[in-house]
Amino acid sequence: MDSKYYYQLASNLKISRILNGMWQVGGGHGYIDRNLAVTDMFRYHDAGLTTWDLADIYGPAEDFIGEFRSRISEERGVQELDKIQALTKWVPQPGMITSLFVKENIERSLHRMGLTSLDLLQFHWWDYNNPYYMDAIKYLSDLRDNGVIKHIGLTNFDTERMQIMKDLGFQIVSNQLQFSIIDRRPEVKMIPFCLDNNISLLAYGTLCGGLISERYLKRAEPSVTELDTLSLRKYKKMIDIWGGWDLFQDLLLTLKKIAQKYNASLANVATRYVLDKPAVAGVIIGVRLGIVDHRNNNAQVFNFNLDNSDREAIDAICAKGNNLFEIIGDCGDEYR
Repeated sequence: MDSKYYYQLASNLKISRILNGMWQVGGGHGYIDRNLAVTDMFRYHDAGLTTWDLADIYGPAEDFIGEFRSRISEERGVQELDKIQALTKWVPQPGMITSLFVKENIERSLHRMGLTSLDLLQFHWWDYNNPYYMDAIKYLSDLRDNGVIKHIGLTNFDTERMQIMKDLGFQIVSNQLQFSIIDRRPEVKMIPFCLDNNISLLAYGTLCGGLISERYLKRAEPSVTELDTLSLRKYKKMIDIWGGWDLFQDLLLTLKKIAQKYNASLANVATRYVLDKPAVAGVIIGVRLGIVDHRNNNAQVFNFNLDNSDREAIDAICAKGNNLFEIIGDCGDEYR
């Protein structure tokens, strides 16, 4: 595949710019049949979408990766495993962190995924008032130095905490955070910091759980009961804070006009917009394995480029919305 599909996250780690998000297999997005899910993973792989974003708390996600790797090795040979990137997260409950505790948790993920080392371990911490996250980063760094982890990333950390880690000499290659046309908080402090420190961003929530799509264009505001997944409910609240359903409809209409210009989908335009932002390595698009297939549509993102008039039209709508940095705070503050 052409290099435009990939991003060099580190010297020995190249990822797809569209990552397959596996939060959707963890519950709250409909029943996932295990066999159908793993079979579907082959289709994503063959479409060139070879990078998977998951976590130890996403239900069976790590087990799915392990089964997928086992099956692809048996059917196509062990050399095919080199094409897969599985980027997991470690999401412990805040409390005392010991070297043994970290080691045991990482070994559990390795076992579930059928790996001897992790490409990227993305660390999330719920409570900054609990200082043990610094111990966790130290012990994760020790595991990286020993080859158990190749690279360390973060999930939903703010700029202040990342600056502290940098000042203490910790090596971080990425931060995963919410970033979309309506949630531009990363532009305020995070992107400048990442550009100065050679750190990449992995963006999720770019399609607002599917709300940024033709399905919701010219549609009456959905009720809570109509929002039948955790993603839809989560991002509908974000839209409400940003500016409400009427302004959101204006945005969808603007995106649709741009999409028609490029024979693309509304979601493609929203994805392309974020992919073009500085420091963004990739956009995570959730997959409902065995239920819904967006592979071919997602690939259309690479067939066009937005021009200045497109971006100006989008920005003009967003200028009417609320500044989420002022309301919510820096990246990840919605979790704390």
